[in-house]
Amino acid sequence: MKKLAVVALGGNALLRSDQKGTIGEQEANAYATAECLVKLMKRDYNIVITHGNGPQVGNIMLANSAGHRMFGIPEMPMDICVAYSQGFIGYVIEQQLKNVLELNEMERDIITIATRVLVNKDDPAFNSPSKPVGPYYTKEEAAANMKETGSVFMEDARGRGWRKVVASPKPLVILNKKTIEKLPGRIIL
Repeated sequence: MKKLAVVALGGNALLRSDQKGTIGEQEANAYATAECLVKLMKRDYNIVITHGNGPQVGNIMLANSAGHRMFGIPEMPMDICVAYSQGFIGYVIEQQLKNVLELNEMERDIITIATRVLVNKDDPAFNSPSKPVGPYYTKEEAAANMKETGSVFMEDARGRGWRKVVASPKPLVILNKKTIEKLPGRIIL
């Protein structure tokens, strides 16, 4: 029976702070990560991958904002931006992992799941947003954005600028947990 490894990747594993976020950069980062994951698979592990998405969600939110300002395209709420990032990140990891598996003459099924969770609408995190997403702004840019959108910004502790912060409420239930548990023997994102 195979062992199970749950691998948690931060959002910066695919998009590093010194990068612009091109697909080439993110694919190269995913490829390097996939090379490490294959080492686990060679040791007879099944893998479940979880990942952060702060940089990607930030970029999606920027694209939404620019589309709204330039073309009147409606901006999407945070949960939709998060789902968009889950599909995008899962696709990039799947592609690069499949490439590395083929080079190592290995065959594994890979599936990406957009995970939905239930949170308490009264979770205190909604009153004190603290999870940074997106790019850095000057103090003046952050103030203008706060005034225009009502978003909350905080100064970065390392002095790199101001970032939008969002709530990070505690998940109460993973809504598709039973389905996920029925998928042993596959690589799950």
